[in-house]
Amino acid sequence: SPVGRGPEVPFRCEAYSISAIARGKELRLTLSALDAAAGPPPQDLVFRFGMSGSFRLCPAAELPRHAHLRFLTRESPPRALCFVDPRRFGSWRLGDAWQAERGPCVISEYQAFRENVLKNLDDRAFDKPICEALLNQKYFNGIGNYLRAEILYRLKIPPFEKARTVLDALKEQEMRKKDPYLTLSKKVKLKQENPDLLELCHTVPKEVIAAELLDPEHTDNYAAFKNWLQCYLVPGMSSLRDRNGRTIWFQVGAGEPPNHSPKQGDTSLPRKTPRKKSPQVKADPEAPSPKVTPRASKQRRRAAVKALKSEVKEEEKEEEADGPKKGRARGRRKGTAAPALPEVPLNVRRSCRISARRGRGETGSP
Repeated sequence: SPVGRGPEVPFRCEAYSISAIARGKELRLTLSALDAAAGPPPQDLVFRFGMSGSFRLCPAAELPRHAHLRFLTRESPPRALCFVDPRRFGSWRLGDAWQAERGPCVISEYQAFRENVLKNLDDRAFDKPICEALLNQKYFNGIGNYLRAEILYRLKIPPFEKARTVLDALKEQEMRKKDPYLTLSKKVKLKQENPDLLELCHTVPKEVIAAELLDPEHTDNYAAFKNWLQCYLVPGMSSLRDRNGRTIWFQVGAGEPPNHSPKQGDTSLPRKTPRKKSPQVKADPEAPSPKVTPRASKQRRRAAVKALKSEVKEEEKEEEADGPKKGRARGRRKGTAAPALPEVPLNVRRSCRISARRGRGETGSP
């Protein structure tokens, strides 16, 4: 479509087939000519769905809104397989390469996914809360916002627990499962009765796929999907925004984020711990205050007047040295502005006037 953000697909063929394979949150379509000898070479497209992308098969004369890419059939009347994305967060690119920063798929590559997580627990990604680490597609390719809420809820894991703390315990479970004295039936029973976090990352998405709960064309399926949810968007559950701006749903009392007590209407998780104020030294209330005698106050005034007179004299000397010379205009003088003199306190001014009058034998009015 004219408003589509994806690249033009350089594939032209009268009769071709479309096959697909998924890996985590990506889908690869392969367009292959039915007559391989006469047709063009196969063309691969890798799709990302964003938040609202999906494929829809509909009559070509009744294209849905936001159908950004269309594959037409040869039947009469023709139909169209459309990539529909109202928010335009999704995209496609040419070629068969998966994104390099995405790890193994939680569904189709479970063993590789599990090994990829457990052997990289030293990564800084696992310093974050487990609810944020679950959205890292480098390790949890395929887990989204509603899936992380459902997985943590089923296992009763506090969502703000450190990811490494949660996942380190799985290494001990791995050793117990590899015990040579355990029979196969006992291993299967142990696995079914005590599923761990990585296993639920594999089985919970499969539940949604097996029941076909996310078909956007059927409202009945969406009602079934809402009934399937146990935590996400469920009334009575708590919700907060994590540091990535995504809303995490969790059970009340399942653990609060550190340094945060959510109040009514407050749904954000602070990005940084507030800095502690440096301690200030407070004056001792019992310490005696210094007494100022009349003689000491007079000495301070005299010192201030003396300092003021010396500053004035120095200023006058500088003006005389830099003053206008004969034959030179005063406005052409170059130089930096002198700093302004400090304002003279009022009591110092009064003391100056009084001392001057006394010197001339005058008396001032009180």
